[in-house]
Amino acid sequence: MRHGVARFVTGFLALPVALYLFYVVWPFAQAAGYSLTDWGGYSDRQEFVGLDNYVRLLSDELIRKAFWHNVFFLITVPLFTIGLALFLAFLLNVGGREDRAGIRGVFGSGLYKVVFFFPQVLSLVVIAVMWQQIYRTDGQGLINGLLIKVGLVDADNPIAFTADPEPFLGVPAVLWWLLLIAVWSGAGFYMVLFSAAMQSIPKDIYEAALLDGASRFHTFFRITLPLLRDTISVAWVYLGFIALDMYALVFVMTPSQGGPDHASEIFASVLNFTAFQKGQFGYACAMGVALAIFTILLAAAQLRITRRERIEY
Repeated sequence: MRHGVARFVTGFLALPVALYLFYVVWPFAQAAGYSLTDWGGYSDRQEFVGLDNYVRLLSDELIRKAFWHNVFFLITVPLFTIGLALFLAFLLNVGGREDRAGIRGVFGSGLYKVVFFFPQVLSLVVIAVMWQQIYRTDGQGLINGLLIKVGLVDADNPIAFTADPEPFLGVPAVLWWLLLIAVWSGAGFYMVLFSAAMQSIPKDIYEAALLDGASRFHTFFRITLPLLRDTISVAWVYLGFIALDMYALVFVMTPSQGGPDHASEIFASVLNFTAFQKGQFGYACAMGVALAIFTILLAAAQLRITRRERIEY
């Protein structure tokens, strides 16, 4: 009986596993192999160079700058997105008044959930194009147009949102404007994720805390956050993957090669330029392999640090 079940399961898994190995694992293995060569991408000629491409990565100033830009997103995108999503989810689930029906969300919470989630139904490229119009610097953009109308900005010198290399808090200003888009587009999804997790928490816990005199502030930090720790940990990993990418947003929103002083350059944009503009596919593969290894190690460390025994309630 057991052998029959094993054959049955193996038969169903054989084709999906084979497709996964061929279309996912094999390309990764090929990239790792090409990273050890000087392949140009458009010919069959390639010479084995060993770890030279990886050594070159360590001394590449542009790569170093792009990497630190990704680190900025790696810290800020999860932090602000999760913070905003938690705040909204708390308001929409247990932020309203207490009545005979118990603890509930604010009035109209169902509508708010739809509105906040709406950016998730749009492609990231569509979102980037929409914000490109909002950030326009010719006086026709939404923000610059309003600021010019009220006299806060000179029409001949509008704010260059997507090409501003001037630092703000030590980081090019353009990265902060890109961060705003990333948080706006992603907070709705994680709000729904946290809302689903909050709805699994018995309302009796909140009601007992309020009867004991706990404020909403204390219930959020003493009840909600501890019980959502596993969900927040998974969300942080997902957002970390997004922060280490950001390519579509940067490609659509900013000038080529990151604008002045490579202010918006990120790892993925340097990789793309190196491969398809410079024709250095071997070096670009080394970048991709290095980024993949860093991503895997980061996710493993995050899950290991936040691991704990499951709380039953």
